[in-house]
Amino acid sequence: MRWLRAGRAPPADPGLARERTSLAWTRTVIGFAAIGAALLHKSVTAGVAVLVLSGVVQACGRLGRPGEAGQARSGPLLIIALAVAGIALAALAIAVFGPPSSGLRL
Repeated sequence: MRWLRAGRAPPADPGLARERTSLAWTRTVIGFAAIGAALLHKSVTAGVAVLVLSGVVQACGRLGRPGEAGQARSGPLLIIALAVAGIALAALAIAVFGPPSSGLRL
């Protein structure tokens, strides 16, 4: 709050929120890609599907960036919401209609 005592305007991005959000999207894409690579050993179809979905997640992360004024745009947010719902439905379809699993082996 030094800026307040000095009589200056607040920083444009307090707490580096944009950078944290960008890093969160990147972390999610890396997670999707790692799961897709691990699935390639069990089922090539499921692994490729998850790898393709990691590209969709990457595109959603780039699409959701705020405009110049820092305001979120409603159009891209709707596309992100629909993409997340589509990814969830694709994961459900893979889980239900995919090859049967022998369970988790540790």
